[in-house]
Parts: sequence; C-alpha cells; structure tokens
Amino acid sequence: MKTKISRALLGLMFGLLLAADRGVAKDIIHDAEHYVLAAQLGEEWSKQDAQIADKLAALRDKYGKPPNIIHIMWDDTPVGEIGIPEIQKIRGWETPVMNQLAEEGINFMRMYTEPSCTPSRAAVITGRHAVRNGMYNVGFPYEYGGLAADEVTIAEVLSEVGYATAFYGKAHLGDVESSYLSRQGFDEALWSPYNQVPSLYVPQAQQVALSKAVLYPEMYPEDPYDIDKGWRPRGYVWALEGTKGGPVREVGTPPNHDDYMKLEDEYFKRATDFIRNNAGGEKPFFLALWPQLTSFLGFRENVTAAGGLLQEAIARMDVRIGKLREVLEELGIAENTLVILMADNGPMTHNGPVGMVETLYTGGKGDYTDGGVRVPAIAWWPGVIEPGQIVGDIIHETDLFTTFARLGGATDYIPTDRIIDGVDQSALLLEGDGNSRRDYVHIYTGPLLAATVKGRYKKHWAGAKPGLSGPEFYDLYNDPREASGQLLPMFPAKSMFNQMKVRHLLWKEQYPDKGQNRDLPFQNIETPRPEVQAAQKPRIPTEMMPFDPREVIKRVPEWENTGSWGAGE
Repeated sequence: MKTKISRALLGLMFGLLLAADRGVAKDIIHDAEHYVLAAQLGEEWSKQDAQIADKLAALRDKYGKPPNIIHIMWDDTPVGEIGIPEIQKIRGWETPVMNQLAEEGINFMRMYTEPSCTPSRAAVITGRHAVRNGMYNVGFPYEYGGLAADEVTIAEVLSEVGYATAFYGKAHLGDVESSYLSRQGFDEALWSPYNQVPSLYVPQAQQVALSKAVLYPEMYPEDPYDIDKGWRPRGYVWALEGTKGGPVREVGTPPNHDDYMKLEDEYFKRATDFIRNNAGGEKPFFLALWPQLTSFLGFRENVTAAGGLLQEAIARMDVRIGKLREVLEELGIAENTLVILMADNGPMTHNGPVGMVETLYTGGKGDYTDGGVRVPAIAWWPGVIEPGQIVGDIIHETDLFTTFARLGGATDYIPTDRIIDGVDQSALLLEGDGNSRRDYVHIYTGPLLAATVKGRYKKHWAGAKPGLSGPEFYDLYNDPREASGQLLPMFPAKSMFNQMKVRHLLWKEQYPDKGQNRDLPFQNIETPRPEVQAAQKPRIPTEMMPFDPREVIKRVPEWENTGSWGAGE
C-alpha cells in the first residue's frame, strides 16, 4: 500500500512539474489545479496572452496610460436579481442602470465568492482564499482582529506601477491598525471596519428590534443582577478615514443613527471627486467602491413595490451608479475604464430581513451550496468588452486581483512567497465566453473545506461520513439547486475529486495557512472618544492578572497569530 501511495504521489508531482514547465508563470504560485490546466493548455494560453499583450499595448498607446479600474461590490445578493430584468419584474423592483451595463458588457453567470462578507472582501483584496490569512470570521464590534500587515492588497500592487488608489465604503476587514485601508495601499480611504449590524447598536433599535436591555439597559428598570457595566460594546465606530502614511480619524459619532445614514452619500461623493481629480492626470486610477447599502433599520420611505430591505437598498444604489456612469462619460474616460460590479456573497436567507430569498440556487449567506457563493457580476468597458455577452465560464472573485494586476502592468509586484488563488482572467474579459483560465473552485466555511466544484460537477465534503461514500456528488447542469445528491451515477468522480483534494492539501502543506491576526482594536486613532479609548485597552489591569495572557492566548485556537494583544501593552 505504501508503495502504491508513493507512486501515486510521485506521478502527481511529476505531472505538476510538467505543468509548471509548459507556459504558466513560474513566479506566481497558484493553487494546484491551475497547474493541471496549464499542463494541457499552456501553449494555447501563451499564444493568447501574446495577443492580449498587443491589445493592451495598443490601448495604452491610444490613451497614454493603462486603464482605470473601478470595482463596485455590495452585499448579499443572489444570482438573477441584477442584470436579468425578467426576474426583477416578478420581484417588484428594478435596476435599470445596472441592467443596461450588463447589456453593454458581460453578465457573468458563474461568479463564485466566499460564503460571507469578511472572507469575501479579504479574498478580493488579496487574491487569496480567506482561510489562507485567517480572515474567515465575520467581524463584529469588537473583532480584536483583521487583515494582517504582511498581506499584499491589489491597491499595493497597483500603486507600485503608479496608480492612484482610493477606497470608499464597507471594508469589513477588521478593527486592528494593520487592517486600516490607508495602511493597506490606498492613497485615500473612508471605510467602515464592520458590517451593517452596528446600525442596530442604537437606542432606536433597542426600542424596536433588539432583545430587551441587551445594549441599552438604562432604557429599562435597573436589573440588580446586571453588575458588569462595561461588557457591552460602546466604543465601536461608524467609519474611519485616512490617507497613505497619514493620521486616521473617526467619521461620525455612534450611536447617532443619522450620522450612519449620511455615510452612503459621502462614499459616493468622495468616489466622484476622486474620479474627477484623477481623470485628466498622468496616473491611471483604481477605485474600490463598496457601498454600505443600508441600515438594518431600513429607510423612511419605499422606492420599490417590493419594499424589502435589499431591494430598497439596491434600487437606491442603482441611481447612484447611474450618476457615476454619467461622470465617466462626461469626462471622456469611459472607454479607458473597466468597471466590475458584483455582490460579495449570496442572500441572508437565514434569519435575515424580509426580501432576501434564494431566487435560483439553494442556500444563502454562510452556506457552501451555490446559493451562498454564486453572485451576480457584470463587467463593463465600452469599446473593449464586446456588448451583449452572457458568460457561463467559472470565475472566482480572487481572479480580480490577478486580472487587475495584469491589466495595469503590475504582475511583477504580485508576491511570490505565498499561494495566490486568483488567476489572470484577462482572456475572459477580452475574448469572451469559453476563455476562462479556471474550471474549479474550492469552497470553505470558516477554516473547513466544505465543497469543491469542477466544471459542471460538485462534491460536498462537509457532512460526508468518514470512510464511506454517500450521495455527496452533484451535476449542477441537471441539479442546479443541489437537491438530489448522487452516489452510483457519480461514482467515477469519486477518485477525481479525491485527487483534487489531495493536490489542494499538498499545496497547503507547503504553504501553510497563517492563522488569524489579532490585536486590540482602534489603535492610533486621532482624538478618540472616551468609549473608543476604553475599547483600546484590556479590560483587566495587568497587576490583577495571575499569569501573562500574552503567552497563554497564543495557544487558544480562536486567537491564532496573536501579536501584541494582552495586558501590559
């Protein structure tokens, strides 16, 4: 048995070495499955890449600089609810601007993401599955964690070749200093460190939505048994702003809900100003505009017949995106600007607000079924992307990292000491349907590998019985809702999926996941409020502790990769 296993692994490694020698870039370390494809298609890809290089060079000569890139990403939207007006007709709302952008560009049908907000946003900005850098938990006040300083973002990569960079909106990448967007490559940034849930951390919500006295006990008769007056999070922030190398300041004053509601207009205003300020300059620009969309308290008036929270939010966002398009066209830069629009994961179908439904695929936010990780996505680039395309190729959100770097001429600055899950999808953008550089996706829930997609087929690892084979295989063409798992009809795929998993884990063994990056929140913010100052410190004074938590906490799995957290800092 050992001999057979050894021979199998040797054969596997030999095949991968051949793949690495046949056209794939050796400097960027991709996940194993990319090399398998490159072994078969490397020569074809090389020829195609040469043609793409000529196209990009011609565009650069025409406009005098690489293309501008705008990435717009919002929350919790299932496939079908953007870009397909027929579905919107039966859902009581519409997004005419984004539908038009889809008609004039590419409407992706198989854009995969991570299952929830923080992992998805970390994956986009680093080109890596969130499990690789410990960003697989959804952050809330206080997270005591966030994106690590040694992660390399697309803003840092593009900055190396002269791009002006900006971020506005919901980052949801943590509350520690290393996660500040102005510390992660952006020239200027206004961002929310959390999601929309803190919009409920206000007195209005305590009255109508929250469990009694959970956040504002002073609104109720005194509870004599509620003796810890400091454990409720009061030092959270609405948003932070800063410039590269400059100070970081708080924007808005929680729990003032009106301040929260002003942020969305401010994000779009600053995005518009950034575009105007950089349109005529020598530098191309990269803009990450990730709308916050809504408060969980909703809006005072409805603009859709449906009236659901998501519909109301996206209908408002559609109008704002229409104004951005007008600015691009007014400035004459639309034909040198790639715009990507997409959701970050599927709908909040579990315990979420009214209006968030599966629509087409099974599951939602947090799930490894396609309803949780397949999202609407649009690419618009007038004069470059052929209009009217409906693309069925698999693309993963990490691919945007590598693709943006390629389009900007910055691939030399992609780090080569770690796995980059994103593959270059320039061919898919410029050549269209059938030109994806991937036919696979690994899907994680938290740190666990939950499912794998290969072309039309899918294997659920989560829930499978050890040592046994069950109906864990799915043909997504014939069962897109993953309703009827197959056993005997899919048995030939068992060993194929197992080999994919072995290859994937082999790469992880060589390039281990880093673990979570932890620290005290909101360090080095200018003139913090007293509540924020309290959040910056450990709750237990050093002299009262019977041991040094800085040493012990490193052994706690939930607090991996801990740096300066603890008393005495």
